[in-house]
Amino acid sequence: MRLHRLDLTAFGPFGDAQSVDFDDLSAAGLFLLHGPTGAGKTSVLDAVCYALYGSVPGARQSVQGQGLTLRSDHAAPGTRTEVTLELTVAGRRLEITRQPPHERAKRRGTGTTVEKAQTWLREYDPVGAVWKDLSRSHQEIGEEITQLLGMSREQFCQVVLLPQGDFARFLRADAEARGRLLGRLFDTRRFAEVEKRLAERRREAEARVREGDAELVADAHRMQQAAGGAMELPELQPGEPGLAEAVVTAAAVARSTAREQLTIAHCRLAGAESAQAAAERALTDVRELDRLQRRFTEARERAGRLEERAGAHREDRARMERGRKAEAVAPALELRASAEADHDRAARAQARARALLRTPAVGDGRDTAGLADAGGAGLAAAARRAAEELGGLESARRAERRLAELLAERGGLDRQERADADVLQEAEAWLAGWEETRAGLLGAVESAQEAATRAERLAVQREPARKRLAAARQRDRLARETDEAHRHVLSATGLAQQARATWLDVRERRLNGIAAELAARLGDGEPCAVCGALDHPAPARKDAGHVGRETEDRALAAFQRADEERAEAEQRLGLVQRELAAAEGEAGDAPTAHLASLADEVEREYARARSGASALHTAQERLRQAERECDRRVSAQQEAAVRAAARVARRDALDSERALLEVELAQARGAADTVAARAAELERRVALLTEAADAARVAEDTAQRLKDADARLADAAFRAGFDTPQAAADALLDAGAHRELQQRLDAWQSEEAAVRAVLAETDTAAAAQRPPADLGTAQETAAVAARRLRDAASARDAAARRCTELDRLSARSAEGVRRLAPLREEYDRVARMAGLTAGTSADNERRMRLEAYVLAARLEQVAAAATARLRQMSAGRYTLVHSDDRAGRGRSGLGLHVVDAWTGRERDTATLSGGETFFASLALALGLADVVTDEAGGVRLDTLFIDEGFGSLDDQTLDEVLDVLDSLRERDRSVGIVSHVADLRRRVHAQLEVVKGRSGSQVRQRGRAAPPAH
Repeated sequence: MRLHRLDLTAFGPFGDAQSVDFDDLSAAGLFLLHGPTGAGKTSVLDAVCYALYGSVPGARQSVQGQGLTLRSDHAAPGTRTEVTLELTVAGRRLEITRQPPHERAKRRGTGTTVEKAQTWLREYDPVGAVWKDLSRSHQEIGEEITQLLGMSREQFCQVVLLPQGDFARFLRADAEARGRLLGRLFDTRRFAEVEKRLAERRREAEARVREGDAELVADAHRMQQAAGGAMELPELQPGEPGLAEAVVTAAAVARSTAREQLTIAHCRLAGAESAQAAAERALTDVRELDRLQRRFTEARERAGRLEERAGAHREDRARMERGRKAEAVAPALELRASAEADHDRAARAQARARALLRTPAVGDGRDTAGLADAGGAGLAAAARRAAEELGGLESARRAERRLAELLAERGGLDRQERADADVLQEAEAWLAGWEETRAGLLGAVESAQEAATRAERLAVQREPARKRLAAARQRDRLARETDEAHRHVLSATGLAQQARATWLDVRERRLNGIAAELAARLGDGEPCAVCGALDHPAPARKDAGHVGRETEDRALAAFQRADEERAEAEQRLGLVQRELAAAEGEAGDAPTAHLASLADEVEREYARARSGASALHTAQERLRQAERECDRRVSAQQEAAVRAAARVARRDALDSERALLEVELAQARGAADTVAARAAELERRVALLTEAADAARVAEDTAQRLKDADARLADAAFRAGFDTPQAAADALLDAGAHRELQQRLDAWQSEEAAVRAVLAETDTAAAAQRPPADLGTAQETAAVAARRLRDAASARDAAARRCTELDRLSARSAEGVRRLAPLREEYDRVARMAGLTAGTSADNERRMRLEAYVLAARLEQVAAAATARLRQMSAGRYTLVHSDDRAGRGRSGLGLHVVDAWTGRERDTATLSGGETFFASLALALGLADVVTDEAGGVRLDTLFIDEGFGSLDDQTLDEVLDVLDSLRERDRSVGIVSHVADLRRRVHAQLEVVKGRSGSQVRQRGRAAPPAH
C-alpha cells in the first residue's frame, strides 16, 4: 500500500481546503511531519484512517461516538467536510472520498437538518487514462478496502500508524495484556472460539452424564421405596464411580425378595377365601331363621289389632250402605238448591230496581215513583217511550259540540292578536337601535384585526432580539473566561519554564557526576565501559550532592506535566477566543442591558398585540349574531302583519255561525241547562225503567222453577226409602267422606287376608317352634372372615404391584446404564480436549491455552523480525527473545525478554531506559508490521508513520535509529516521522509542517530532497 495524495476540507483543525502530496514527500524515503502542540499533526493521520475505514483511530473514535463530529470549528457554514485519499494497493490505483454527516440550515423554513454521510470509490484506468466510478455504498467500499489491505482498522492503526506509546507499554506489559493486543492484530478469535466451543461441549456432555446419573439415582430410590424396606441402598451421588453397578446389583436383590413375598401372599389369600365362604353360608342360614321367626310374631300381633277394631268396622259398613241409597236423591237435591238460589237473587234485584224508581227524576218535572208498583209489561212500555225521546236529542248534541269549538277558536284568535301585538312592539324597539349597535361591533372587529397585524409584525422581531441578547450574554461570559484563561496560560507558562530550568539543572548536575555513577558499576576484572581497561586504580566517588537517574526522571516528569498543562491552557484559551469572536460577531458592540431592554419592550408590545388580537374571533361572532337577530326581527314583523289580516275575516265567519247554533240549542234544551244535561236525564230514566222491567220478569220465572223443584225432591226421597228429603240429605256422603270410608273398609279386608295367609305358612310355623336365632354372633364371625380376606387380597395385590414396579424400574435402569456408556466415553474425550486447549489439563505442562499457543508463535516471529533492527539501533547490544516460562501462578507462552550482549544476561524489558525503550519498541513495531503484512497475505506496506518518541534519544542513538528507518527504502518504503523535536528538522529535509492560527491550521510542504547522511 502506497499513499499518493490526501485532500482535506473542513476536517479537524483545518478550516479550509488543504492538500498533502505524499509522492513528493516519499521521494526521499524519510519525511518529517511536525508542528506545534495542538496544530493538527495527528489529525493528518486521522484523515488517512477515516478515508480508508470511515472512522478515526483508538480513543479518538470513542470521543467521536459520544456526539462530537469531525467537522472543523473554523469552517464556513456552507462548506461540507470532506476527505479524499488517493493510494495504490494490490496493484490498483484507487481514490476514496468520504463526507461525514453534515448539519446545515433548512432550505425552507427555520432550523437545521442533517445530511447523511456520503462515500465514493473510484479506480484509475491506465489504458484510457480516466477515473471510473466503482461504488457509493458505505458497506461495499468498506468490505473492498478491508479485503485489499487484508487488515482491520485496529491492525492498520498498529502497523501503519505506529503508536510508540502503545508498543512501549507492550514491552512492559504482562502476558495477559500482550495477549489482548496480539489477539486484535492477528485475529485469533477462531482459536478462542475453539476453546469456547470445547468448553461448551464439555459442559453439555457433563450435564447429560449428570442428568443420566441423576435419573439412575432417582430410579434406585424409587426401587427402594417400591421394595418397602427389603432393599438396602448405599449413599449414591451423580458422578460417583461404580454408580451403575451398585444400582443394578441392588435391583436384582430387590426383585428376588419381592417374588418370594408374592408366593407367600398367594397362599394366605387361598386360606382366607375358604374361611370367608363358610362364614357367609352360616350367616345366610341364621338370617333366614331370624326372618321367619320375626314374620310369625308380627302376624300374631296384627291379628290381635284387627279383633280390637271389629265394632268400628261394622259401623263403617252400615254408613256406606245408607250413603249409596242417598246417592239416588242427590240430583233432586242439587236441582232444588240451584232453583232456590236463583229465585233469591232475582227477588233482591227486583227490589233494588223498584227502589230506584221511587227516586224522583230531575229536570222535566216528571216522576217515576208512580211506576214502582207496575208490572213488568207496564215498565217495558215506559222504557220504550223514554228511549224514543232520547233519540230526538242527537242533532242538538252535535250543534252544542260545534258551538264549543267555535268559542275555543274565537278565544285563540284573540290570544294570537295579543301575541302579535307584543312581537311588533318588541321588534320595532329593537330595530330602532340597530344602526348604532352595528357600528359599535364593526369598530371592535377592526380594532382586533389591527392588533393581529401588529402581533404578526412583532413576532418576526422577537427571535432576532432574543438571539442577539443571548449572544451578548455569552459574549460577556466568554470575555470573562478569556481573561481567566489568559491568566491561566501565563501562570502555566511560568511554571513550565521553571520546571524546565529545574530539569536542565538536575540533568547538568547528573552529567557532571556521571563518572561516579559509571564507577559504581565497575567490578574487579570487568572492563571499563569508557576506556575498556581491566584495572580501576582510582574510580570516581559520589559526593554528597550527587544526582541520580531517579531524580532526573522525576524532574523530567515534572517538566512534562507542566508543559502539558501549559499546552492545555493554550488550547483552552484558543477555544474560548474563537467562541468569543463568534459571539461578538452576532451580538455586536451594543451593551447587554440595552439589548435586554429592547427585547423586553418587544415582548411587552407583542403581548399587548396578542391580547388585542385574541378578541377578533369574539367580535366577529358577536357581529354575525347581531345580523342574524336583525333578520329575524324584520321577518317576525312581516309575518305578524299577514296574520292580522287573516284574523279579521275568520272572526266575522265565526260570529255568524255562532248566532244560528244558539237559537237551535235554546229550543232543544227545554228546562235543562244544556242539551247534554237533558240527554243525561233521559238516559237515566231509560236505564231505570229497563232494569226494573227485566228484574220483574226474571223474578216471576225463578219462582215457578223453585215450586217445580220441591215437588220432584219429595218424590225422589220417598222412592229411596227416606221419610223426609232432609233425612236423605243427611245420609248423603260427599266425595272426600266417601273416599275415606272406602279406604278404611278396603284396608281392613287386605290386612285380614294377609294375616290369615302368614299364619297358614308351614315354614313360618315351624321356625316359631325353634330357639331364637343369634344373628349378632353370625354377623361378627362373617365380618372377621371378610376382613381377613381383604387384608390377604391387599397383601397379594401389593406384592404383585411391587414385583411389576421393580421389574419396570430395573429394565429402565438397565436401559439408562446402556445409554450412559457412550455419553461417559464422549464426556471423557471432550473433557481431555477442553482441558488441553484451556491449559488446565495435566497433559499441558506449560498451562498454555490454545489461543495463547498461537499468539506465542506469532510473538516469536515478531521478536525475530524486531531483533534484526534492534541490533542495528543498539550497535549489536540488544536482542529480543520470546519466552515460554510461566510468570508466577499465571500461564506461560507470552513472555518477552531482552538479551544484553555486554553482560550476556537475559533481563526483563521493563529494565530498559527511556531511550532504549523507544528504539526497542520501534524495532518491535517494525517487526510486528512485517509479520502482520505477511499474515495479511503479503500486502506491501510502502508507507509507514511513526508517531512521537524521538525526544528521549541522544544524538548517537538518534542517528542509529534514523539509519534503520532510512534502510527501509531498500524495500521501497517511505517512513513519515511525526514529531516536534527540533533536531529532526535539520536531519530530515522532506517535511510537512502543520501551522496553527486563529482561522484554523494549514499545511506547508517541503518536498523532495537528498536523503540525510548519518
